[in-house]
Amino acid sequence: MASSTDISICLISLFTFTFFLHASVAADQLGYSCINQLNFTVGDPYELNLNKLTGLIDYLTQPSGYAQASVGDTYGLGLCRGDVSSFDCLTCITKAGIEARKLCSGNKGAVIWYDYCMFKYLDQNFFGQIDTSITVLLANVNNATNQTLFKQMNSELLNVLSAQASVSLERYAGGEIAVDGYTTIHGLTQCTRDLSSYDCKMCLDSQINGSAPLEKIGGRILGGSCNVMWEIKS
Repeated sequence: MASSTDISICLISLFTFTFFLHASVAADQLGYSCINQLNFTVGDPYELNLNKLTGLIDYLTQPSGYAQASVGDTYGLGLCRGDVSSFDCLTCITKAGIEARKLCSGNKGAVIWYDYCMFKYLDQNFFGQIDTSITVLLANVNNATNQTLFKQMNSELLNVLSAQASVSLERYAGGEIAVDGYTTIHGLTQCTRDLSSYDCKMCLDSQINGSAPLEKIGGRILGGSCNVMWEIKS
């Protein structure tokens, strides 16, 4: 998108089941980006539209785990992870909307990721477009014992889940694969539901088959349109 800054954030961090970036802001926050260099001031029509949009996304996201809406020239979406409860979804989306606006105060575009959800808004219509301008990489510092086998099995799992998510109405898939008698990889793939089946798979495949450190025993790749996660279950 023309107004999005070209941002790529890479971070290697140690985790158990929760991944941390900007952990001082919120325990389950994974990252955020202010994606528009244009600003608005207090009382600006954009702020009034954003106030309405944030409340609308809160209200609409909970029932199905996803919502997209626009108010005037303000566009936004909320997406909850496919395996969380509606209560946790609402709690996360509400928090995300507040924190995104606080961290990117006065900015006309922002995206924020939490363990359970993501929230995004912008001053132009981004619906139906793959957002490749933002990438946040979180990975466990530890490699698998047998890196070659682990990477092969992890890639196999995530590519299968990519295909499954792309044809799912929820644009979400989760699953597991056994590496050996002691280790199982749990994976998750998800797209925002404004993407077509084709674009969802394109988005996920670019994350999985790009520079993802699939030999690590856990990781997340977060984007403006799709997210990938894997971790081991011993």
